[in-house]
Amino acid sequence: MLLSVDHVTRYSYDQPVRAVMQSHRLTPSVFDGQKVVNWKVTVSDGIQGGSFRDGAGDRVQSWTVKGPVSEIEVRVHGTVETTDLAGLLRGHRELVPPEVYLVNSPPTTADAALIALAEASRDAEGSLATAHRVAAAVADAIAYRPGATHAHTTAAEALALGEGVCQDHAHALIACARVLGLPARYVSGYLFATADGSAHEAAHAWGEVFIAGLGWVGFDPANRCCPDERYIRLGSGSDAQDAAPIRGTARGLGEESLDVTVAVQNLQQ
Repeated sequence: MLLSVDHVTRYSYDQPVRAVMQSHRLTPSVFDGQKVVNWKVTVSDGIQGGSFRDGAGDRVQSWTVKGPVSEIEVRVHGTVETTDLAGLLRGHRELVPPEVYLVNSPPTTADAALIALAEASRDAEGSLATAHRVAAAVADAIAYRPGATHAHTTAAEALALGEGVCQDHAHALIACARVLGLPARYVSGYLFATADGSAHEAAHAWGEVFIAGLGWVGFDPANRCCPDERYIRLGSGSDAQDAAPIRGTARGLGEESLDVTVAVQNLQQ
């Protein structure tokens, strides 16, 4: 599938700030399931800094905007050719051992309810079957409802609420997998359409579980599937904050507001 992405993030400040520093994970991952045809990231009035590929295989790019500045626009535009690998992250080079992703962070710390959900998902057929059962259990336990949660909602809170968004599904999947001794991590990216074919209005997130003898396998409880050719993978981390496509800080007293628009199209249609 040939997918085009237009992703615009606007930061506005009610008072001009002296400077803004950002770190981006906005470059598609390099693996057998996707090939970048063209890709460009721009930052209004931004000065591009150094870049590197981190231990998880993600491209990290730094930017600086000198103030006074009241608004910043980060624009991503590009085209990626994708292939369905049934969720398998084949051909992805990274240095971090999978065991690193057994360590919990605050959003993915399991409470008694998450532990019970995980234990009920054990499958005698092995780790892959267990991971599939965990993803299905999370999808059943947390109904998808935009606006039900916020950026700092934990997996335990989303499960107790019984509602959430893709971030909550990914955090709950990760928490349960780690309870069962399976390394798991959060993945950020884009999705062309949901499973029923309707358009997806925002950047997307899912989880990956490490299966011995197979490698990292993606699971998207929000859409009850493994990532396929509709998905573009950007980067990963222990949780949503760690894997955030844009991280940064502003110097000044101005209060920040955020507006994000994402459009993903299939150029072969």
